[in-house]
Parts: sequence; structure tokens; C-alpha cells
Amino acid sequence: MTNKFNPYFEFIRYCLDDYLPIPASIHNIDWDALFAFMRQQALTGVGYCGIERLKKEGVDIPKPIFMKWYALSEKIRTRNIHVNECCVRLIERLKEDGFCSCILKGQGNAILYSNPYARTSGDIDVFVMKKELTSIKERRKIIIDYVRKIFPQTKMRYQHIDFPVFKDVSVEMHFIPAAKNNPIYNRRIQHWADNQMFQQCHNTICLPNKAGTIPVPTPSFNLIYQLSHLMHHFFDEGIGLRQMLDYYLVLKQQSFITNIEDCQSSSNRENTNRKNIYALQKELRYLGLYNFAGAVMYVMHEVFGLEKERMIVPLDTKRGKTLMTEILKGGNFGRYSGLTNHSTGMKYFLKIRRNLQFVREYPAEALCEPIFRTWHFFWRLWNK
Repeated sequence: MTNKFNPYFEFIRYCLDDYLPIPASIHNIDWDALFAFMRQQALTGVGYCGIERLKKEGVDIPKPIFMKWYALSEKIRTRNIHVNECCVRLIERLKEDGFCSCILKGQGNAILYSNPYARTSGDIDVFVMKKELTSIKERRKIIIDYVRKIFPQTKMRYQHIDFPVFKDVSVEMHFIPAAKNNPIYNRRIQHWADNQMFQQCHNTICLPNKAGTIPVPTPSFNLIYQLSHLMHHFFDEGIGLRQMLDYYLVLKQQSFITNIEDCQSSSNRENTNRKNIYALQKELRYLGLYNFAGAVMYVMHEVFGLEKERMIVPLDTKRGKTLMTEILKGGNFGRYSGLTNHSTGMKYFLKIRRNLQFVREYPAEALCEPIFRTWHFFWRLWNK
């Protein structure tokens, strides 16, 4: 199946690496099909970076395609500027109201791109906590009371509550940054995240064009948190290449070496690197993420060309092919799989049928997913 998409993968790599030569396949490519694929995967802005390079290097791109690509990339750019401004205003408001906060994914990921306005932006996900450390239960109550005092009818989920403070940008205020279907792994990842969130709320970055500063997770936190996020969506509606590209750039950030200045020789650095990788893999196993990480490494290698020496776990071809099939079938958040075009009741049964396909590869998550979803349905009714 992936052979059909290889020219698209080559184009994506070309878009990401200014030193790569023009792919040979580009001269025979179906431009309409390429545009449709990049749009389905929410990579249009990234693709336009490559289109501009191709045009400068003399490749003849059909004018209607070029203009469609240009128009959409400008919308993406304008939207990113606006969402950046909203992030800054949101953080400032929460700070004034006595909260520590941290922007999860989103605009924090965008700055990892060579063009920070090329990433297709979505909602604003913000983790929120009081400056005084509290339990998850207390934190949830504090945030719900805060939001519903302003917006009484707002909707709530297990991880977050909607905070419609902006008319044109959705905001989800998170009590917890990540969740798992399996109750044992869910408890573990809650404990793992809770021990680190205060630090994340104080790790600030500067947004482009002096838009302001926002707190975002550290690279080491994102390595596990965003992997967990990918797995969560894989078992929900689906996951696409935009989210995979985010994680690829997180991986490219990592050195996997601590205190590198203390390593006097290459052998010392290699030993330190090996120890760090071993510790990370042990953590991934403990959190129930190891097998899925192997599948993600396969996608990283096949689509983005990630070198095997930069992988956090050995790539898992079997699970990786399953993940790749779902990505190519469903597109961004599974919107092209047909699963989302049904009523809530029908989606419930269709998701069960879909996730039963993954029982052999991910038994702990696949078997617990319908149980968690059923529990979550009644939990939301109780916490309306």
C-alpha cells in the first residue's frame, strides 16, 4: 500500500530538508493528487514550503495548483499569527487569575518547524494548575468552578473543560495532560505527569515576530507526553501525518545525552547515550507506550526518513504497517475514514469494531477502550 504513496513521502522529506535534491518522482507526479493528499493530512503549509523551492529551482508547477496552494498556505499563516496572539492573551489572563499554565502541543510545536507559520493550527490546549500544588481531584474542581462561573453551560471531558473565551479559537483547559484507556497505565501516566507539570509551566519560549512568550513543555516531557497523545487518538478517531510530523520534530530536538560537557570522549558519550535510552525505554514500558513507540518509529522512518540511530526504540514493522494503514486511510484525526460521519450511537459500535482489530497488537488498550468510553459517557452525564 505504501508504494503508492512513496512519491508523496519523498516530497514531504524534500519540504523538511533544504539540503535534499529534487526527488526524481516529482517530474511525473500527479499534482492534483499530491495537493489532495497533503490537504487530507493537514500538511498544506509544509507542502507549500516545498512548492516554493521547486518553483525557484525551475520545476514547472501548474498555475491553478500553485495558486490553490498559495491561497491555503496564506490562510494557515494568518491563522497561526492569530492563534499565537490568543495564546499570549490566554496565558496572561490565567496568570492574573492566579493560575500557572502551559500550552500543550499546538503553537509550542509550531516553533519547531523551519517556518513556524507552516503548521496547520488547531485548538488551544492549555494545562492549568493553581500556584499552590493540589491533587488532580482538587485541581479539577477548582478549574471547573472557575470556568463555569464565566461560562455555565460549557462542556466537559475527562481530561479538559471547554473555555470559550475567544469567538474563533477553541480553548480546552486541561486538568490532566494525558490519559490511557487501561486503568493501570492511566494511573501511572497521571502520576508521571503530575510530578512534572509544575516545571512545564515555567518553561517559556518566545513566539516569532515578538508576539510574546508562552510556557510550553520541555523536550524531554514532550517525548513521552506527545507519544501518549498519539496513542490516545489512534484508539479514538484516528491520527494523521500532521501529528506524526510534530513528533518527528520533537525527536529531532533530542540529544539523548545529559551533561554532555562532562563527557570527555566519544566512548563516554556513547555510554551516557545508551544509559539514557535504556532509562527512557524502561519508562515507556512502565507507561504502556513501548509497543506503540515501535510502530511510530516505523512511520518516522518510512515517511520522514528518521535515522535508526535517532530512534527511541527499535522500529516495529508489523505494528508500524498497521499504524501506517490507519494514517493513510483516515487522514488528519481520521476525518476521511468515514467513522466520524455517523451518529454518536453508531460511532460507539463502529469504534468497538475498529479497535477489536488491534487486540493482538495492543491488548491492554484495545480491550479497555470500549469500557473506558462507556464509563466516560456516564461520567460526563454525572458531571454535567
